[in-house]
Amino acid sequence: MKSLNLVPKMRKKFKVNTTDSNHNLPIALNILDRDFYSGLADTKYVGDITYIYTAEGWLYLATGIDLFSRKVVGWSMDNNMRVSLVNDALEMAIKRRKPPVGLIWHMPDRRDKYSWGTDRGSQYASHAHKDLLEEHLIIQSMSRKGNCWDNAVAESFFHSLKTECTNHEIFKTRAQANQKIFEYIEVFYNRQRMHSSNNYLSPVEYEEKCY
Repeated sequence: MKSLNLVPKMRKKFKVNTTDSNHNLPIALNILDRDFYSGLADTKYVGDITYIYTAEGWLYLATGIDLFSRKVVGWSMDNNMRVSLVNDALEMAIKRRKPPVGLIWHMPDRRDKYSWGTDRGSQYASHAHKDLLEEHLIIQSMSRKGNCWDNAVAESFFHSLKTECTNHEIFKTRAQANQKIFEYIEVFYNRQRMHSSNNYLSPVEYEEKCY
């Protein structure tokens, strides 16, 4: 980058905690246990929710990432963080990939006595989400309380999305942000962006090479 006179576009971190410690829904064990390696596709997914500011209000994004290739295999966007947001993201992944029985689906818990707001953990701990997992024989795994490193791959994707895409845009509408994020995920991130964990191949290229 120095030899080409390139400088990265970065922005000072701004974080609103979207977790809440008030829900009493059942919490799953941390089965993934920070083992972010997968030798086979569709055996381990990680999911999470983030938010993007627009002049109309927040746009919420839920994603599912395959740890085999770091490909975003499912995603959903809406103006709220209801359970349907995370269910739609997982259902997209299921329809696209048809994962075998025993897929591990790892997600945040993030209950913390210092946090406030709408809880990301409650969507994943909800009965509606657990019913979807049971229907497809998917194994649920959750991060430990207040431990963001337990879901580091999902956090890393959101960091890339914001520093490379959304933080440098002013979105007048949610539809405008939706289109930009769609292009980032499907055109750039999955098909063009190199990953060190993939021997510097994009997720799509890595999967094509391996299979």
